[in-house]
Amino acid sequence: MSELLQNAIDAASLGSLYALVALGIALIFGIMRLINFAHGDLVMVGGYIMLSLAGQPWPILVAGAILVPMIAALLMDRMAFRFLRDSDPSTLLIASFALSVFLQNLISAIYTPTASSVELPALVTKSFEIGGIRVAALSVMTIAGTALLLIALAIFMGRTSWGVQMRAAAQDFVMARLVGVRANIVIAMAFGLSGLLAGAVALSFVAQTGTVTPTLGVQLAAVGFVSVVLGGMGSIPAAAGGGFLLGAATVALQSFLPLELRPYRDVFVFAAVIGLLVMRPQGLFLRGDRETRV
Repeated sequence: MSELLQNAIDAASLGSLYALVALGIALIFGIMRLINFAHGDLVMVGGYIMLSLAGQPWPILVAGAILVPMIAALLMDRMAFRFLRDSDPSTLLIASFALSVFLQNLISAIYTPTASSVELPALVTKSFEIGGIRVAALSVMTIAGTALLLIALAIFMGRTSWGVQMRAAAQDFVMARLVGVRANIVIAMAFGLSGLLAGAVALSFVAQTGTVTPTLGVQLAAVGFVSVVLGGMGSIPAAAGGGFLLGAATVALQSFLPLELRPYRDVFVFAAVIGLLVMRPQGLFLRGDRETRV
């Protein structure tokens, strides 16, 4: 039982991380129909801000790791995607790849192309015991932080004027503009929120690994995209659900696979994802073939 509870905590923690990545990707896709593969590099930017602020009081470190990716996301929209509003999806996709490569090379030039260790506050490395189960403080903070962000995002999207406008733009962008929705502001807000989520992911991911590299966002972007597709394209709750499910599957296979097969865990995870999508190509949490709304 203790092992099962331990695995459940680990699954919730990893699923929370994947859900946050998926949410950042789903926000932009919901409005612009853009799969932003540079989103993972916003996480990387947050990680390098943590490296630069190492040794500073933790409130400064947290604020920097969240605010700088937000600013980077807004600049990404203002300097690249705003000029491609009416372009076809393939052009937007190529632009996102170009931004990803640019950010990776920029960080390599400023810092170093190799991995760098990040000095972390003692708080995130502590753990405590509950009923014989060893729980890392970082796991609790990741789960609690994700829950708070999900609640705040739900309130913002459902109860505020800007949130309603974002939902309207996601449903029918052309019609939303005709009835007075200010497209540039709504899109900028979506990018800002995605940058905030990327900063939150950076805090958790770098705290877990203790290192940063210019390419750390590549795998996270791939995982986030898979989570969005698994849950269902076009729906924020479905994307979050896909992230939690992917995290749970990863932890379960790591625990129950024979030792000799554990190095191939990701092969089994993504093979299962392919099998599920063959049966439900619209995603696990969407009904029929309809694309749901943000």
